Amino acid sequence: MAYRSPLETRIAKKTTRAITDFDMLEDGDRIMVGLSGGKDSWALIQILDVLRQRAPIDFSIVAVNVDSGYEGYQHAELSRVCRERGWELHIEHTTIGSIIDDKLEASDTPCSLCARLRRGVLYRLAEQVGATKIALGHHQDDFIETLLLNLFFAGALKAMPAKLLSDDSRHVVIRPLAYVSESEARAYTREMGLPIIGCCCPACGDLGLQRQRVKRLILDLEREHEGVRNSMLTALTHVVPSHLLDRRLNPPAALRARARATGAPDDASGAAAETAQPLRLHRSTPTVQ
Repeated sequence: MAYRSPLETRIAKKTTRAITDFDMLEDGDRIMVGLSGGKDSWALIQILDVLRQRAPIDFSIVAVNVDSGYEGYQHAELSRVCRERGWELHIEHTTIGSIIDDKLEASDTPCSLCARLRRGVLYRLAEQVGATKIALGHHQDDFIETLLLNLFFAGALKAMPAKLLSDDSRHVVIRPLAYVSESEARAYTREMGLPIIGCCCPACGDLGLQRQRVKRLILDLEREHEGVRNSMLTALTHVVPSHLLDRRLNPPAALRARARATGAPDDASGAAAETAQPLRLHRSTPTVQ
């Protein structure tokens, strides 16, 4: 089966690289795709279906839609597309929208709470449909934006994992589009004729939200300095622990003991750290376009 376009070829290669780098799929896997009807989840299920037909291993796909309960969501359209393309679909109706309205203050944003509630539903549904992995449509831009959000507003230096084991070790979450840009996901969804279905949340697309502000910042930087996105994603694969201020990574007592063991003065550990090499977190550095 040949790829249908240069765009599909590029996305398939990037997705395959992420799957390989982070060991996301195994023979016999049943992958549950969180399908919201947005561009990212459509692009994810479409490319996974393409790869499924070409892969040297056998795996299956089931789409799950978590309906938050907002009025006007196009369930029929989502079902029609999945039916026409032969994708198994399970729609779970919830009251997440009303729960958020009850719990949040007027000045708060609902996205983080919504994500946590939806994640809980996905974990439950994974057992119900017999899934071995849960695939989410987060792409390259989501990783970068999350890095900056945590840096600016949460006081933490972290992004999101490409492969995550849940706290109770019962579920594995994978993000196969880690190397695919948002613009590529958008273009691929359009090219494949997949309809964008909004979640109907009143806060969706609000440019006042922190993530949207960070998105605009990255866009402005990219206009001034082409390749900024690529540099930030690459930074997530080149971590230098000795150059961070987390004392759990660099206990002062351990540095002092190491300096004494080598016969160097106590301040030599700092000089040695200046020549430390980056810690590569996976086997290859992605090429981002």
